[in-house]
Amino acid sequence: MKIAILLYPGFTALDAIGPYETLGRLPGAEPYFVAERPGPVRNDSGHTALVASAALEDLTDPDVVVVPGGPPANLPLEPGPVTEWLRATDPGTTWTTSVCTGSLILAAAGLLEGRRATSHWLYLERLAEYGAEPAGERVVTDGKYVTAAGVSAGIDMGLALAGRIAGDRVAQSVQLLIEYDPRPPYDAGSPRTAPADLVAEWRSVRGV
Repeated sequence: MKIAILLYPGFTALDAIGPYETLGRLPGAEPYFVAERPGPVRNDSGHTALVASAALEDLTDPDVVVVPGGPPANLPLEPGPVTEWLRATDPGTTWTTSVCTGSLILAAAGLLEGRRATSHWLYLERLAEYGAEPAGERVVTDGKYVTAAGVSAGIDMGLALAGRIAGDRVAQSVQLLIEYDPRPPYDAGSPRTAPADLVAEWRSVRGV
């Protein structure tokens, strides 16, 4: 099972690593980081890089595609190699997935038109610009398309998809082995639970 995790300059590292650590542990999994060119690709902070082992043109038959997000200015939304690769590979995938604003990339490629999808809460409504139906849920499945909300939700998406692919017991084993037992010190991980003034502050900062 070939799992292609897309990299592009300015991606968010956990968006890629969360699914890598969950889906990459499945029996028979072959995870690959792919980018326009092989080699290191720096994340949105510029301080960390993941290494793409394959160019987009070298991996044309993935079973699973994972598209991480990043700050909107970094997203490859315009027609180009990334959107072309997504459209070309999508007919052959079993699952096409995204984390955070990665759903905007899928939507810009025309893959989410008329489908329910989620994204980071700050940019969720932008999905409608591409004909998708914004759904403010942590993980949304519509056919073979699975989208996750912001950043850490990629771990949840990976585990949910692991259960669909390999069964509950395998997914539970993955969760146990990575000791994913979140108990955050604050109840501020969602705009529904965070202090309202904090939510408003970040909407203002990001201009949304």
